[in-house]
Amino acid sequence: MPLTIYDLMKEKGSYLPGSAACPGCGATLAFRIASRVLGPNTVYVVPASCFSVIQSPFPKSAVGAPLYNIAFPAAAATASGVWRAFKTLNKEVNVVVWAGDGGTVDIGLQALSGAAERGENIIYVCYDNEAYMNTGIQRSGATPPYALTKTTPTGKREPSKDMPLIVAAHRVPYVATASVGYPFDLAKKFEKAKRIKGFKYIHIFSPCPPGWDYPVEKTAEIGKLAVDTYFWPLYEIENGKLKITLKPRRKPLKEFIRLQGRFRKMSDEEIAELEKMVVERWKFLEHLEKSERIF
Repeated sequence: MPLTIYDLMKEKGSYLPGSAACPGCGATLAFRIASRVLGPNTVYVVPASCFSVIQSPFPKSAVGAPLYNIAFPAAAATASGVWRAFKTLNKEVNVVVWAGDGGTVDIGLQALSGAAERGENIIYVCYDNEAYMNTGIQRSGATPPYALTKTTPTGKREPSKDMPLIVAAHRVPYVATASVGYPFDLAKKFEKAKRIKGFKYIHIFSPCPPGWDYPVEKTAEIGKLAVDTYFWPLYEIENGKLKITLKPRRKPLKEFIRLQGRFRKMSDEEIAELEKMVVERWKFLEHLEKSERIF
């Protein structure tokens, strides 16, 4: 049976009201959905990130679940130890890293790679708001080209790291992308990940109103447009086989760009260049989808 909103709403999530999150925060939307799917039998590991501030102010934590706050580079290593402790106790528990892009594609990459290579039975989640938002909106390895940040005031020039394919190259059993604009696709991927043994990785497009400079009520719309313009393709890689999980009729990239102040300095030529890049990546994914295995 297809997953419905009623299925999600009847489950009790771990996100509590009255948090310190910014209005319209994509990370909290993603966590609301994920925690309902994962259920109460879950332990979270959170490295330094926006979510550290969202969930940690004593005595009013915004997460009603066991949670470790851990240093930036150590999330995957800590989660590995937590899972092995429960394994020693012969207990089945979902161990989930909930990390931002800074703690994933940059500072936490070596620990993540080690855990993936060892095949640790954890779910590593990157909620990607495409910069170091919690420390002042500095560029990260996930910041897209032409985006304005405090350290790229004229727009970033380098392409972002393709983290899902980097993780997939470790030959882990499950890798997926998701977006808060398509909540049921996101929920289904968490449902699948919690059933699979071994290292699982989910990379979530997580819009950020203050960092991306857009009205708070536009988060879901931007999350959807990212997918519909091919800026953020939705796919999964299960045992080396890639499948695009949503194939929308492509909309012009300008519809996505124009809603965000972080792209306000882009020229028409730069928008056309970025659109060419995202279409080429889509075609590359279509090519990979035809392969029996990509790794």
